[in-house]
Amino acid sequence: MSKDVIELIGVVEETFPNATFRVQITSDQVKGHELLCTLAGRMRVHRVRILPGDRVKVEMTPYDLEKGRITYRFRSDQTPELNVHPSAPSAASPSAS
Repeated sequence: MSKDVIELIGVVEETFPNATFRVQITSDQVKGHELLCTLAGRMRVHRVRILPGDRVKVEMTPYDLEKGRITYRFRSDQTPELNVHPSAPSAASPSAS
């Protein structure tokens, strides 16, 4: 399965029934764009609660630019960053000599 998704950061503006949310995008690529988003399956399984004002990571496909999927909810003390992989070696870590 190819991963043709666009990852963006946004703020939840409004909640609707059936785990649906209106999200205002704050990423620089499409700042101000609004999406209608649903919760990803893993977030439903772990019962992650989303409230208006929460910062979230949204995935959307290039085929439908009006809908998306919420894949992560940022904590209030956490700065949102895209494409951070904890398993990738850091440039700041010292190399073995």
